[in-house]
Amino acid sequence: MLATMSNPAAPPATRARSDRLRGAPALFAIATLIWGSTWLAIKYQLGTTAPEVSVALRFALAAIVLGGWCWMKGRSLRFDVRSHGFIALQGVLLFGLNYVGVYWAEQYATSGLVAVLFATIVFMNPIGARLLFGAALTLRTLVAAALGVVGVALLFVPELTAARHGGSVALGIVFGLGATAIACAGNLAAMRNQRAGIAVLPGTAWGMFYGALVAAIVAVLRGATWTVDAHPAYLVSLLYLAIFGSVIAFGAYLTLMKDVGPGPASYVAVATPIVAMLLSTLFENYRWTPVAAVGVVLAVFGNWLALKPARRRRRAAAVDVGSEL
Repeated sequence: MLATMSNPAAPPATRARSDRLRGAPALFAIATLIWGSTWLAIKYQLGTTAPEVSVALRFALAAIVLGGWCWMKGRSLRFDVRSHGFIALQGVLLFGLNYVGVYWAEQYATSGLVAVLFATIVFMNPIGARLLFGAALTLRTLVAAALGVVGVALLFVPELTAARHGGSVALGIVFGLGATAIACAGNLAAMRNQRAGIAVLPGTAWGMFYGALVAAIVAVLRGATWTVDAHPAYLVSLLYLAIFGSVIAFGAYLTLMKDVGPGPASYVAVATPIVAMLLSTLFENYRWTPVAAVGVVLAVFGNWLALKPARRRRRAAAVDVGSEL
């Protein structure tokens, strides 16, 4: 990497790739820290307003904010009909049905169980990328994914134990795994769009619009009442989820996925519950156990193992550039 940074004669593509990899840790941290905090915010969304309506409002607001930002920055929001079709696919899956499924899952299962189910995306993303795009799938990736999922499961052992006694938990598991599979499909659609040259932020703005639209359609089909909770806690959490949890976090995550691939980027789903439990310790008096601590260690090690190949490739790229001097 030093050779790349210090060598102005290095190929532009190599320098650009090195710059992207250097920015990956910051993007990973942004997405993880924000989504780790959204667990607290979502608690204030459940209650008076139907989940589908909350999802529709969240992403409609996010689409307006991000679209306005793109317009002010001179980012083109124009796409041809074919591109809109694939952007709509990404939006419906990643911002619409995915989040409706998560909200439904949390009505029948604990948030801890839903977190464990969603962490399985670290298996789904790289396998899906392999099947659709021929991306590399290594034993290290699978081992890291297993460590991550086991670590998250250990973090929520008390909730998982309690969940066994709930009669409707099975329905929550179905919704949770379904939402995870939909999110994986949305990630793969985003990967396809990025490879087709669709700019991340303008495409995301339109995708959030389509996600809000499909969530609204689901709300209408289910006969949901369009009652918006007027309490400050709901409104503030809605703004936070729209601007930080959607615009900023998804902007960081989708850019990260473009830079390092869907496999390594999906480990945000493993790191997010750790941040959530740290915040729960501060605000909800969560008490740590030795088992939970071991879970954190395994999850962190799984993240390190998954992201290590990217760092090795970065060093290899720097060596290649140095050899050209």
